[in-house]
Amino acid sequence: MFSQPAKTGELTKVRLEAYKDDRYQSKIGAFDLPINPEQFSQQCHIEYNRSQDQGSQHNDLKYKFTRPQELKLDFTLDGTGVVPDKQNSGKFHRDVVGQLQEFFRLTYKMNPETHKPNFLRLLWGDFSFGYGEYGFNCLLTNIEIKYTLFAPDGKPLRAELKATFSSYVEMKRRLREENKKSPDLTHQRKVTAGDTLPLMTYRIYDDPSYYLQIAKVNGLVNFRRLVTNSDLRFPPLEKTEP
Repeated sequence: MFSQPAKTGELTKVRLEAYKDDRYQSKIGAFDLPINPEQFSQQCHIEYNRSQDQGSQHNDLKYKFTRPQELKLDFTLDGTGVVPDKQNSGKFHRDVVGQLQEFFRLTYKMNPETHKPNFLRLLWGDFSFGYGEYGFNCLLTNIEIKYTLFAPDGKPLRAELKATFSSYVEMKRRLREENKKSPDLTHQRKVTAGDTLPLMTYRIYDDPSYYLQIAKVNGLVNFRRLVTNSDLRFPPLEKTEP
């Protein structure tokens, strides 16, 4: 279950919840950023096949896949005693190292039970991060720490962190959202009246030129005469290329 968003007007801290399972049901703990970031950025990238025929000036971009979104968050951990500790009413943060250790335990270090880092959900009030529901399910993929203030004994009093998180969607949900129409999955289709093999191939791959490979996969002697109500297999593209 998602954490409930804060009431309107209430100061809401960015929270990172850690889960040991990819369905986000076994919550381990949470880390609240003591100081909210002034800004964050999201990066979305769509990959296309940009190959061109020799001598051509333009190309017909073919969709390959959409990469996971990346969210980059810059924030500060302070131990000078001026930032309130949300977990301990009336107290102030005085230990940067302790905050870093807790952050690393939840987001970076390998969980001894699962043998991999935890799954994360980044929350900031009811902000949706473009997903239609508040929260950003993700994994930590990069972290950079810069210490900027020190006590006379060398103890760090302030640390600036630059963290990158990649969006994560567990497989069953991803397949459900994609509606199992990806050309990278094997499909089985029933021939209906009026169907031709190039037309059926176009529906699956957005390209009718693979019809000869599909005929070979299905052992068709005459691809021009499809049997109505028969079943045809359409395997992933890389398995049908000559």
